[in-house]
Amino acid sequence: MNARFLRLSAAALIVGGIAAVSSGIFPAPAFAHGDVTPQAVDTTGLEPLGKDWKESNPYRGNERAIEIGKSAFNQNCARCHGLGAVSGGIAPDLRFLEPGDGGDEWFKERVRNGAIRNGITYMPKFDEALGQEALWTIRSWLETVAEQ
Repeated sequence: MNARFLRLSAAALIVGGIAAVSSGIFPAPAFAHGDVTPQAVDTTGLEPLGKDWKESNPYRGNERAIEIGKSAFNQNCARCHGLGAVSGGIAPDLRFLEPGDGGDEWFKERVRNGAIRNGITYMPKFDEALGQEALWTIRSWLETVAEQ
């Protein structure tokens, strides 16, 4: 088989798959983003926060937390929310989260409980997998890329 034939075959499979999902022949869980395997985040150098979740981000403005948060985001969130938190349409663009304490409540709720609609996981629960230290570092980094 020649390379042109293989490229055309691959393109036909992709287009056919998109058409099948769009027409309802196959459901669209392939476009859901709940199949993420959380990657461990090393929070060495940050104050441990304990078991009970803080009401607001205790690491806000902490340079070490921001550095950790950028890496943690890239490992755990960028697949769906995009590099630099610039979404390509799969998941919300996180640059537009409400800044400060006002956005902390929504962030905390979503990362702890995930998002499930009609039985499809759109975002897994990250609370137990990463813990509040890692998740607050992600929030700290997100605030550095926020566009308001």
